[in-house]
Amino acid sequence: MVFPVVLHKLADWILYQVLAKTCYRAARKMRNCGFLLSSNNNPPLKSSQQPSLFPSVSKCFLEGRGSDTLVCDIQGALLRSQSFFPYFMLVAFEGGSIVRAFLLLLSCPILWVLDYELKLRVMIFISFCGLKLKDMENVSRAVLPKFYLENLNLHAYEVLASTGSKAVFTSVPRVMVEGFLKEYLGVANVIGSELHTYGHYYTGLLSESGLVVKHRALKEFFGDTKPDVGLGSLSLHDHLFISLCKEAYVVNKEESKSSTSSVMPREKYPKPLIFHDGRLAFLPTPLATLTMFMWLPFGIIIAIFRLLIGIYLPYKLAFLLGSWSGVNIQFKGCNPSRSNHQKGVLYVCTHRTLLDPVFLSTSLGKPLTAVTYSLSKMSEFIAPLKTVRLTRDRKQDGDTMQRLLSEGDLVVCPEGTTCREPYLLRFSSLFAELADDIVPVAINAQVSMFYGTTASGLKCLDPIFFLMNPRPSYHLEVLPKLPRELTCAGGKSSFEVANYIQRTLADALGFECTNLTRREKYMMLAGNEGIVLENN
Repeated sequence: MVFPVVLHKLADWILYQVLAKTCYRAARKMRNCGFLLSSNNNPPLKSSQQPSLFPSVSKCFLEGRGSDTLVCDIQGALLRSQSFFPYFMLVAFEGGSIVRAFLLLLSCPILWVLDYELKLRVMIFISFCGLKLKDMENVSRAVLPKFYLENLNLHAYEVLASTGSKAVFTSVPRVMVEGFLKEYLGVANVIGSELHTYGHYYTGLLSESGLVVKHRALKEFFGDTKPDVGLGSLSLHDHLFISLCKEAYVVNKEESKSSTSSVMPREKYPKPLIFHDGRLAFLPTPLATLTMFMWLPFGIIIAIFRLLIGIYLPYKLAFLLGSWSGVNIQFKGCNPSRSNHQKGVLYVCTHRTLLDPVFLSTSLGKPLTAVTYSLSKMSEFIAPLKTVRLTRDRKQDGDTMQRLLSEGDLVVCPEGTTCREPYLLRFSSLFAELADDIVPVAINAQVSMFYGTTASGLKCLDPIFFLMNPRPSYHLEVLPKLPRELTCAGGKSSFEVANYIQRTLADALGFECTNLTRREKYMMLAGNEGIVLENN
């Protein structure tokens, strides 16, 4: 019953908004772009060149603001990127599907003609219509914060962080920004546009309250009280919004783009970004998204080609053809020798993707056995080396790894799961009890288009997505074998050995050690413990 009602409302809205307003909006856009000449024959000023009534945010004094109240918008003030299209694309692609993302991309020519309000309504409808509430929660928690942090305006954030009470008023959907603003920036109140839902799905329409008008929402929220500080852009709407504050500052769009001083460095993030999910490794602006869709057919073909040469060809030939196809493999170190001929060498690696043992085996030019948790049937089937699942039972897993070491060299990733950022998770100490020949291997992987790992998606596609990148990069460095006095045979405990190797690998890669575990990662990103069941 909900579909006819939604369709009827949508038809009425289109008739009013499109037929009544589009011609007027298009004419105004042409005038703003300079198609109409002024009476004095002088070229019109660009909007970014219009003088502002308020000083720049970089002029704001930060000391002694612990008791001040600040209001701002995330779009145009806190974020350096002025367009919110990339974040709607992330919702459409990561929360919806590739078809939904393609429809949003196709709407770009139409969006260019529409005014801001109508443009926002169209993007909301395409991105949210039929989307599950649970999927949006996952995107808001695990995907969007990474891109928001990377696009924070440093000057605006410093002013925000210096104040005591913070409130954000925005016309974009509240569900897209509230989690990030509260968890990472400590914003107490977020007032955004509310979306209409039916059951466990979004309809793609706004609630009865409609889009948030910031200056009206500010008056309703604060009443006769004036906030101490307001941040906004150079637009007239933002000038009206921040004029209701005791002090007002503007974020200049041209300053944000041209000045590197407005870029937020990682070390100044309000909270470390260790875990995030999603497949897209780039901010999906219209041009970047178009490039991705144009590359996609070629990417699938080249991923299959790279996969086949890794499975069927000898190591040297696979290494050569893989490099020729665009895979950048940087290898340092040498092939270590065994000190005990009855046992193999235990390679202890950092874990970046499921392909870590494959690239190590190819680089060393010899077969290896890999042990792993929760390996999918698909990944096990396409793996060009022997893989053995562990059960999470310490005694049983120890016996399994002892048996495998007696048969040959073994690869283990003590973190138990992958991490995309420059951090190492806590190392399990089980491996330290099993072998005397322990060789640390520092591994790092870089991608430009797709991430080859996921916490909530289809893990069987992880190798495919990694190999679909135009130029994926793998850095492997085989470090010297651990001296006997630093192993359990030399009197060290298994925990001391594991912690020492973690620090050694972190130093080699320039990473930071953490005490976080696999379970904490999956509970944070996917709401489960990251176990692939047999029947799946």
